[in-house]
Amino acid sequence: MLSAMTELDRYLAAAFKAERASARRLALREGLSEEQALRATLERSAAPLSLQAMLAQREAISDAATERGAARAQREAEALAVRKARHEGAATPWRGWFDGSAHPNPGRCGIGALLTGPNGERDEVSRDVGYGDSGEAEYQALIALLEAALRRGAHELTIYGDSRVVIDDMNGVAGASAASLRAYRIEAGALMAQLRQVSLRWIPRQKNGEADALSQRAVVHAAVASPSSFA
Repeated sequence: MLSAMTELDRYLAAAFKAERASARRLALREGLSEEQALRATLERSAAPLSLQAMLAQREAISDAATERGAARAQREAEALAVRKARHEGAATPWRGWFDGSAHPNPGRCGIGALLTGPNGERDEVSRDVGYGDSGEAEYQALIALLEAALRRGAHELTIYGDSRVVIDDMNGVAGASAASLRAYRIEAGALMAQLRQVSLRWIPRQKNGEADALSQRAVVHAAVASPSSFA
């Protein structure tokens, strides 16, 4: 009985969904056991190979898929550890905040960024960047902050933002960006690569007030300068 059950389990593991369904119909039609019906169905699928050769082939494919899944899970766990370290490590001498806004969304975009240094350095960015959506505005704010950091030589930098879209995208798997944001991610990544140590950390919106105010100011100034574009 143990041997028969083991063989049935092997058939069940190897059979495709359509083959299992076909075997059930065969068992009902011919009065066969589940094992007999599965064996007959799989023998038809195996031709011209033997049943044992096809089972071995399918088992090898399944084992390879399991190994790939385990490797993928390991890579994801390692990436998660890196993201967690970025969020939980000590703050660096240089710190930056960024925010972007669109009015409406999509609509006119403003970006804000603030960079502070260990000796009282302080750079502010408040800029109208034209038409787009909030994700594009957030990314452009991050890029503006990184450019300011490079000008200052701020090679040990902790960046804070309230955009889950941007923070998770930059800390996530390469190539996972939405198509509309991919170019921004590539540009931001290239800028980050020029800094020795940089990390991105998410903060709630209420803790990102200065960058938010700078982005809102940019939109207000653009509205005053060109009111017709906001009509």
